[in-house]
Amino acid sequence: MNRYPLWKNLVLLSAALIGLLLTLPNLFSQDPSIEISAMRGVTITDTSDDDITAAMERAAVPVKAIDSLEGNRLLLRLRTSVEQLRAQEVLQAHFSDRYNSALTLAPDLPRWVSALGMRPMFLGLDLRGGIHVLIDVDLEAAVKQALERYAGDARTELRSAKIRYVTILNDAKRIELRFADQAGRDAALEVMKRELRDLSTTTSDHDGNWFIQATLPPAQQQTVQRFALQQNITTLRNRVNALGVSEPIIQQQGERRIVVQLPGAQDPGRLKEILGATATLEYRLVDTEHSVQDAVAGRVPVGAALYKDRDGQPVLLKRRVIVTGDQITDAAAGFDQQSGSPAVFVSLDGPGARRMRNMTTENVGKPMAVVFIENRTMTRLVNGETIKERVRTEEVISVANILEPFGRRFQTTGLDSSEEAHTLALLLRAGALAAPIEIVEERTIGPSLGQDNIDQGLLSLLVGYLLVAVFMVLYYRVFGLVANAVLIFNVLLLVAVMSLLQATLTLPGIAGIVLTVGMAVDANVLIYERIREEIRNGSSPQASIHAGFDRALSSIVDANITTLIAAVVLFSFGAGPVKGFAVTLFIGILTTMFSAIYGSRALINLIYGGRRVQQLTI
Repeated sequence: MNRYPLWKNLVLLSAALIGLLLTLPNLFSQDPSIEISAMRGVTITDTSDDDITAAMERAAVPVKAIDSLEGNRLLLRLRTSVEQLRAQEVLQAHFSDRYNSALTLAPDLPRWVSALGMRPMFLGLDLRGGIHVLIDVDLEAAVKQALERYAGDARTELRSAKIRYVTILNDAKRIELRFADQAGRDAALEVMKRELRDLSTTTSDHDGNWFIQATLPPAQQQTVQRFALQQNITTLRNRVNALGVSEPIIQQQGERRIVVQLPGAQDPGRLKEILGATATLEYRLVDTEHSVQDAVAGRVPVGAALYKDRDGQPVLLKRRVIVTGDQITDAAAGFDQQSGSPAVFVSLDGPGARRMRNMTTENVGKPMAVVFIENRTMTRLVNGETIKERVRTEEVISVANILEPFGRRFQTTGLDSSEEAHTLALLLRAGALAAPIEIVEERTIGPSLGQDNIDQGLLSLLVGYLLVAVFMVLYYRVFGLVANAVLIFNVLLLVAVMSLLQATLTLPGIAGIVLTVGMAVDANVLIYERIREEIRNGSSPQASIHAGFDRALSSIVDANITTLIAAVVLFSFGAGPVKGFAVTLFIGILTTMFSAIYGSRALINLIYGGRRVQQLTI
C-alpha cells in the first residue's frame, strides 16, 4: 500500500529536472546595456563596432562586449549602470546623427543555455522598464478626410450620371458644388440624396450660379471619429506586434487619446518612429496631356497636382487616386528580379484589385506613378524650448509605363534601401492610420527602478515562504517538511511554465506567485487534516495516508476550480496589471494541483510506503 509505480516516480523526477532547467535562465544576472539601431538611410557595418569602441575608449568607458543583433542593430554591454549612462552620453554626443540608442537590460546567459533556446520570463514595464507613450488622435483631420472621400465619390457619381458641374470644393467643414444652371443643380441634388445618404445637403444661388452645400451631420461625425480612434488602436497594435514587443498595452484614454505601454522595449527610438509614422502609398496616373513647366510656373491644370520625385524633379500627376494604402491587404519586402533593387510586393483587396485592373486595362502604355506619403512629428530645440511640428512628406518614388493590365498583386520599386522597404512593408501590412497622431507625452522607465521592484518582490516571496515553512514544520513535523519541499517544487514548476510560454511577469504577477504559495500549502493542509482525522478514528497509519489523499482530492479540486474560474474572468475583463496577476494565478493553480496531489504523495510514499509504520509524525 502507498507505493507509486516506477514510471510515476520517473515522471515526477523528470518534471522537476525539466522545471529546474527551464527556470535556470531566470537565475542569471543581466548586463546594463544599450541597444543601438541605425537611422533611416544608415547601415551598421563591421566598422561600426570599431568606431563605437574607439569613442568609448577615448571617454574612458570600459565596454564588456558588443553583440550584433538582427535588423541592423548592435547591443553594447557594460558592467554597471553608471557606465551605461556615461556610454549613452558618448553615443548621443558622437553618433546622434547616425544611430538611435536605448537603455535596456540584456540577460547574461551562457552559450549553452542560449543554444538550447531557453529564455527567461518577459518582465513587465514595472519590472524591466520600457516606454510609456500618450498619443493624441487628430479627430478633426479624420472628419476632413471623410469629406474628401465624399467629394471624390460625388465627382464619380456626377460623371456617371453625365451631370456637368463647374467646381467641387471641400474643406474641413463642408463640400460645395457649383453649377451653371438650376436644372443641373437639381439633378445633382437627386443623385447625391440617393447615393450619398450620409451627407446633409442644402442649396443656394447667387451671382448667376447655383450651389449645393453638403456637410456631415453631428451624429455621422461622431461615428467617423469613433471609427478613426478604434482603427488607430488596431493599427498601432498591429505595428507593435509586428515588431515583437511582448505583452504591449494599447488602450483608449478619454475621447481622443491612446495609451501605449511597451514593457521591455529594447529600442524606444525605433518604436516611437514606427508609432508616429503614417506612411502609405497612392497610385496615380501621370498627366501627360499638360505641360509640367506650366505647372511649375503656377498654372496647375484642373484635375492635376504637382509633385516632386526623390531627385527633386517635378512630376505632374492626375488628382484622381487609383488605390490607396487603405486597400492594401498584405505587403512584403524583397528585391526586384530584374534590377535587384529593393521592392515591396503589394496585395490589394477585392474593390482595390478591380479598380486597379480596370484602370490599367484602360491605360496600357501610359505612365503610372507611386506616391509615398509620410506624416511624422519632428522635435526641434529653438531658444531653449522644445517645439514640435508635424511634417508631411509627399514624393514620387516610382514612375513606370503600364505594360499590361494587372490587379490584385504587383510590386513597387524606387525605394532607397532594403531597410526602407522593410519599414514600408511593415506599415502597409499593419494598416494605415485612419487619422494623424501626435505623441504628446513620453516617459522612459529606467531598468534600475524595475530592479528595485524585482528585489522587493523577491523579498516578499522569500519572507512569505519562510513564515509558511516554519509554521508547517512546527505543526505537521515530517509532513510539514514534505509540504515545504513540494512548495519549492511548485514554485519551480510555475516559473518554468511561465518561462516556457514566455509569459510576462509584472509586479502584480509577483503578488500572484506569493498567493500561490499560500494556496499550495492550503491543499497540503486539507490532506494532512484528513489523515489526522483517519488516525483519530482508529485507522492504521498506511490506511490513514491512503484515505487522506483520496478523500481530500474532491475538496482540493473543487476549491481550485472555483479559483481557476475567477482567474479566467480576471484575465478576460481586466486591464494590464490585473491580467498579469491573473496569468500567474492561473498557472499557479494548475501547478499547485499537480504538486500537492502527486508530488506530496510521491514523497510520503517514499518515506512511509511499503513498510510497517506504527506511528505517523503528523
